Amino acid sequence: MKKHLITLIVSIILFSCVDKSKQDANKIIDNEVVTLIINQLPNTHDFSKDIYISGDFEGWSGGREQFKLKNKNTIYSIDIPKYRKTINYKFTLGNWETVECLENGNPIENRMYSFTKVTDTVKVNIANWSNSKQKNKPSTATKNVHVFVDDFNIPQLNRKRKVSVYLPPNYHTLKTHYPVLYMQDGQNVFDTKTSYTGEWEVDETLNKMYNETGFQLIVVAIDHGENKRLNEYSAWDNEKYGKGEGNLYLDFLVTNLKPEIDKAYRTKPDNKNTGILGSSLGGFFAHYAAVKRPDVFGKSGVFSPSFWYAKASFDFTKKHPNNSKYYYLMGEKEGEEMVENMNEMVELMKSSGFSKHNIYKKINPNGTHSESFWKTEFEQAITWLFIDN
Repeated sequence: MKKHLITLIVSIILFSCVDKSKQDANKIIDNEVVTLIINQLPNTHDFSKDIYISGDFEGWSGGREQFKLKNKNTIYSIDIPKYRKTINYKFTLGNWETVECLENGNPIENRMYSFTKVTDTVKVNIANWSNSKQKNKPSTATKNVHVFVDDFNIPQLNRKRKVSVYLPPNYHTLKTHYPVLYMQDGQNVFDTKTSYTGEWEVDETLNKMYNETGFQLIVVAIDHGENKRLNEYSAWDNEKYGKGEGNLYLDFLVTNLKPEIDKAYRTKPDNKNTGILGSSLGGFFAHYAAVKRPDVFGKSGVFSPSFWYAKASFDFTKKHPNNSKYYYLMGEKEGEEMVENMNEMVELMKSSGFSKHNIYKKINPNGTHSESFWKTEFEQAITWLFIDN
């Protein structure tokens, strides 16, 4: 009996040691850190200015105080912990008006880093900063894009927002009514001048589709809320990033903006002719909007959705099956976590009462988390959502 008792005690001790070893290993993995060092800056850089990192791990804010780089003897650096397996990011001087760019002032692709080591160091070269002079270059928006309201009131959030509208080429020559697509991150939809990462070229693509097939669509682009973008595009609070305001922002779209659009333009206001589309956190919101209000949004373009931001979205989706159409897009180069989360959401929907016929999923092996990727996929998504049965 004593022998068995000793054996049991030894086993418990050994198990505890193994379990503690696993915990320590997990702790090391959770504490992975990458140090980003600015190795080269433009010759004209003013070293009295702060540099910030902004990316999908903090809501693409443009420059949060907690993500300001240290400046020691003109060497800028920052330690970024493993918020996610893969992060996409850029550097700014505090806002998107001053984001890093190519030497000629044109936008660059998002930078990307995947955590594979406990500690790592990455050196970065910055060719140039965007500035007001570059912003004075000609607009690339086509003639059928105009500003609907420069400061549309959002009473639910006590904020104002610029809203732009694309009208089909034949809008002023015919009296027909048109389906409508609501797009997030409006700064990047039509115009390189207002974009901080490159534009989607939605207006050029739709003009081409009209000339080739006769397809016609009104697009309403709502600018994001800068440092409020992350909050407005999530309906759930986040411990790191703050209160979710997505339910209030959605109410604004449904209660305030859509009625004004339907009043001002010849729209087809029913849900079968009303879609919503976005990318990254905007894609996350487009998914939520159609799940929450299928009576309003019968079509949803969900590009590179950030489901990692709020895992509560999975349980919410499971409880709200509907027959809206959903187009899911992801690039393999966006990271394993992003792909896995989207696959999990799609499979959950198919097993929870959503119409399988109304769900389309595409994973592009070369796709990145960028406007340059999303703009090349826009036409196929719109075709499936609005034209294909």
